[in-house]
Parts: sequence; C-alpha cells; structure tokens
Amino acid sequence: MTTAKNGAPVLEARGLVKRYGNVTAINGADFELREREVLAVVGDNGAGKSSLIKALAGAIVPDSGQILMNGKPVSFRNTRDARAAGIETVYQDLAVVAALDIASNLYLGREIRRKGFAGSLFRRLDMPAMRRDASLHLADLKIGIKSVTQAVETLSGGQRQGVAVARAAAFGRGVIIMDEPTAALGVRESGQVIELIKSIRDRGIPVVLISHDMPHVFEVADRIHIHRLGQRAGVVDPKKRSMSEVVALMTGAEEPTDEERAGL
Repeated sequence: MTTAKNGAPVLEARGLVKRYGNVTAINGADFELREREVLAVVGDNGAGKSSLIKALAGAIVPDSGQILMNGKPVSFRNTRDARAAGIETVYQDLAVVAALDIASNLYLGREIRRKGFAGSLFRRLDMPAMRRDASLHLADLKIGIKSVTQAVETLSGGQRQGVAVARAAAFGRGVIIMDEPTAALGVRESGQVIELIKSIRDRGIPVVLISHDMPHVFEVADRIHIHRLGQRAGVVDPKKRSMSEVVALMTGAEEPTDEERAGL
C-alpha cells in the first residue's frame, strides 16, 4: 500500500519541460497523483501526454522541472530507476514474450533463482516458486487463467493484458501506469481490464490511466487530468463534468475553471 507523507501526492511533477530540437513536447507540465485513486490522463493527439507519462516512468529524462514521490524529489535516468522507486508501467504493446509461459512472463527480468550453488553458480531458476507465486498473483486479481504453465501465445487479448497487469501489480508497490489498456480489445475483455484497474485501486495502489475511451474513463476514473499543448489544462471531477465538456476542454473549445486549472 502506498503512503503519501504529510498529505503530499504519491507522484507529482512540477514544471516539466522536454524539447526535441525546435519541438517542445512538454511545456512546463504539472501533474499530481493522489493516494488510492485512478487518475485518467486524456488529451488530443499531439497534446504531449505520452511524453509526460514517459518522463514519469523514466523512459525519457526531462530538460527541466521536478518529479517527486511522496513529497521527496526523485531523479529517473531510465525505466529501471522508476521501477526501483515502485513505478510500474503497462505499455500498449504489453511487452510479453508469447513463446514463454505465464509464470516466466510474470517474472521476466526478475526471475527467482534456486537456493544454494544451483542458483548462485549455475543460475538455475526456481520454477516451482515462480509458478506458485504467479498463481497467487493471478488469483488475487481474479484473473481467470487455468494454469500458469500455459504459453502466453495461447491466451486471448484480454488474458494477455491480465498477465501484463498482474506483473505490474506484483512489483508496483508505489504507482501503476497503464497506457491505453483497452485498445484493440472487445467489449467483454475491456470490461475485465476495467475491473482489474478497480481491483488494483482497491488494494491501495494508485493508477494512472492513459486512454482515449471516454466511457471507460468515466467509469473508472476518480479524477481526469486534461493535457493540452504540452501542459496540464486542468483536472476535473467526472461526477461534475460530462464527456462532451471534457472533450471541449481537451480541444480548447471551453476553458477550465480556476479550481480545475490549479488541479484542485
């Protein structure tokens, strides 16, 4: 469970800037993720939301600005640094290895070695432990897969997404970022992913959801961060704003209130 000290946001960005030559991808962006929430990040194509998320996940290094976790400044040189800080990201392409089984994918890059010389010297894996723990992680999130010895290539799109989410939830002790998790999924499988997101939040792990699917955003988000022209245009409460109003804010057809602009 994440704990923000002194009421500070779990994950925060202040004035982030990222330039690529003459192109400014992030233009003084602010961001705040609170405890036990699903924060949706929405914006038109080219708004800079992907660059913002990449900076928070350690995939790019901002030119200026500050990132904080639980009120303390952090510096991510790469995704490994972000993961070490407890930030796990589920990308749209899932980054699963189809030929490997579910347990191996869950522990990809974090394999459990056997005890003694077999593990330390011969680098042999403790597959029984990995399969046992993988089964527990899947059951904890109520992901309906019969056996963790199945190859990922035998799974449906929704089940593959479930494996990627379970991997993030197993190691993401601070924040889980999900990039378009329902893209290319059917209605039933999309619904399963939305339930997974709710389950992760209910376990006390805040979730950042990047999505173009407004019905899903309004179903699961506690707050909606609207990104426009490389910066935060505002943060809205989905209980107080309609989908059409959020789209208008995204495109600049409508201006946010002062409170929304401040992210309150």
